[in-house]
Amino acid sequence: METPLDPAVLEALAGYDSATVQNAAILVRGYVPAQVDYSGPEIRCMTPDAGTVVGYAVTCELTPLTEQAKTADWEDYYDIIAKTDAPTIAVMKDVDGPPCRGAIIGDVMAYRHRALGCLGAVVDGNARDVPGISSAGLAVWARGRVPGHGPFNIVRHGASVTVADLRISPGDLLVCDTDGVTRVPLDIAADVAKKCAEVRERETAVHRRFSTPG
Repeated sequence: METPLDPAVLEALAGYDSATVQNAAILVRGYVPAQVDYSGPEIRCMTPDAGTVVGYAVTCELTPLTEQAKTADWEDYYDIIAKTDAPTIAVMKDVDGPPCRGAIIGDVMAYRHRALGCLGAVVDGNARDVPGISSAGLAVWARGRVPGHGPFNIVRHGASVTVADLRISPGDLLVCDTDGVTRVPLDIAADVAKKCAEVRERETAVHRRFSTPG
């Protein structure tokens, strides 16, 4: 996966919350449709102590309930994460029928993802073993929690997916925290990181003003 940005840009973005980043992006390029800007309320942060997590998207589609005649190779998927010389965020979509009934990430997968350099997982589906996921050091966003799954398969990886009404492609830069996921276009990411300081300064001044008695 191509990771063209200076790592310092990712480090700078990680110093802010996703809302500040989204506000900064508006200053750089104006408003854009929510579907290409930030996630909807369908997913929520399962590991709130993780803070802000920034990384490049690695996508896959999974079926946690039913056997599939044709599947993809797990090792090919993990190789993409391992060979990306930058922080990654797994973007996982449940495409089973019905979707979102079984778990598509748990503690074992969390430890493996984290060992390969993945910082978080944005899951259009359910998680399980959340305390174990947290212990592994992987931040997770998901629709909910369930205790199990059936026959478990990866059916595709490396394609664009929609998670919580946000369209995400492989290599997209994501900024994730307790509010959700903001997508930052690569071509303006450095400018957005700079504008974040301006947004923070303005908001801090407003907070201070309205916190002053009288």
